[in-house]
Amino acid sequence: MSAAPPVIELRGVTKTYGEVAALAGADLVVQRGELLAVVGPSGSGKSTMLNIIGTLSLPTTGTVAIDGHDITDLSDRELSALRAATIGFVFQQFHLAPGVPALDSVADGLLYSGKPRGERRRLAEQTLRRVGLGHRLFNEPHQLSGGEKQRVAIARAVLGDPPLLLADEPTGALDSTSGAVVMELLHELHDSGTTVVIITHDRDIAASLPREVRIKDGRIEHDSALPDHAYERAGT
Repeated sequence: MSAAPPVIELRGVTKTYGEVAALAGADLVVQRGELLAVVGPSGSGKSTMLNIIGTLSLPTTGTVAIDGHDITDLSDRELSALRAATIGFVFQQFHLAPGVPALDSVADGLLYSGKPRGERRRLAEQTLRRVGLGHRLFNEPHQLSGGEKQRVAIARAVLGDPPLLLADEPTGALDSTSGAVVMELLHELHDSGTTVVIITHDRDIAASLPREVRIKDGRIEHDSALPDHAYERAGT
């Protein structure tokens, strides 16, 4: 049996906007089951990398393979299907609709799955209990704390058990206590087998994870999974 492909593989990836290079020759391989941070200041290119890994944007040059699929070979419909099956997204802003209970906010993540409403809600309840919100199923966003809102957003992201979770500044809008709870939850999801990539500007969060990828001016300047001389040779 052949080994499973990396869940993320970037080779020589660039992304330019006019004369501006948001990414410049990025190489990154993430195996299944990893937990890592992509860390850098504002304008470093980490959000561009997130969009490319998430198949929300295509590279200008280079190769991007997600779960073994070269995204430049896929149609828009195939990209949407890959995202739906493979990637869960968690953003700094929670994107919860006012007046919609947590249960339905999560269940709506399966709206286009073909599953009947009762099944969607059953799976949503199961996932909310998994993230410790079994007592908040029918609470609306204004009745939830910031940390609880983020846990609802995480439940929605992992509802279909995607192998890859992309978390963009998941603690950025939270106080330190709520942020610690969310980070603990992300660790638990990783322990259960999900590959978790956290995009952050917080060096402390990045340093606390098993792998740290630092990006600056569109270039990966350090990857703790690789020897430093790999970047010296590359001139980064």
